Amino acid sequence: MAALNHTGVSHTVFHLLGIPGLEDQHMWISIPFFISYTIALLGNSLLICIILTKRSLCEPMYLFLCMLAGADLVLSTCTVPQTLAIFWLRAGEISLDRCITQVFFLSSTFISESGILLVMAFDRYIAICYPLRYTTILTHALIGKIGVTIFLRSYSTILPIVFLLKRLNFCWSNILPNTACEHIVLAHVSCDDIRVNIWYGFFVLMSTLVIDVVLIFISYVLILRAVFCIPTRDARHKALNTCGAHICVIILFYAPGIFSVLTQRFGHNISPHIHVLLAIVYILAPPMLNPIIYGVKTKQIRDQVVRVFFRKQK
Repeated sequence: MAALNHTGVSHTVFHLLGIPGLEDQHMWISIPFFISYTIALLGNSLLICIILTKRSLCEPMYLFLCMLAGADLVLSTCTVPQTLAIFWLRAGEISLDRCITQVFFLSSTFISESGILLVMAFDRYIAICYPLRYTTILTHALIGKIGVTIFLRSYSTILPIVFLLKRLNFCWSNILPNTACEHIVLAHVSCDDIRVNIWYGFFVLMSTLVIDVVLIFISYVLILRAVFCIPTRDARHKALNTCGAHICVIILFYAPGIFSVLTQRFGHNISPHIHVLLAIVYILAPPMLNPIIYGVKTKQIRDQVVRVFFRKQK
């Protein structure tokens, strides 16, 4: 499908190129993507099943982890099956409505994950600073309300982007040099003024992800201050160890995303395929590695996973 010049007709069907410049390598690139997606599906599904079926894992920490695993499943499934279809079948055609729907779910799920990581930092703060009141503060009712608030925040923040994209006329080109529809990528092929889209995208970034990062940082400053006031070394080590998995997941979630945003903003000399690969990494890496990190770092989950596979072997 060839790109069309400005004709005054707004396109309703677009063509996703995949990874521009590496079209000949799509089949080989698809192998690690398929393996990573399979690990993400199996790992997060197993994590959710174990947490929901084991009474010993009904603590707030594990319920928040269950939310994170669910968000990981949605985040990876929003894009990876379509990416594999492009790689294997060259099925890059996508309607405008489906494209905007993908933008909505991809962006809102990303913000939801950020919110879940924030409340998990708050959870660790309560567990370490107020251990005797931990379960009385974080009741199941409060956890439910927190979960609803996280998803309402993400959906209400991203919903205006749907209308901002709907108002645009896409008459410059119907070619999207990407594996998935993203807000600014789609807006850039419009022939209308997209300054409102750009500024609203900046507002979303600052009002959600940036605030979340700042609050997570403040939470861990308070946690570290409380930990270093603990008199015994073993107790300090145990308290820090409970935060280890969460810190790894935070770095894994935010670092690729921040690096991708910086390269898009300032890396004008970087090849387009590098931008696309970075975007895929920050969507696929956290869902794949989060269950592994929590499985390795958290003894209770590790023990339950061993029991599941041991029982199957018997």
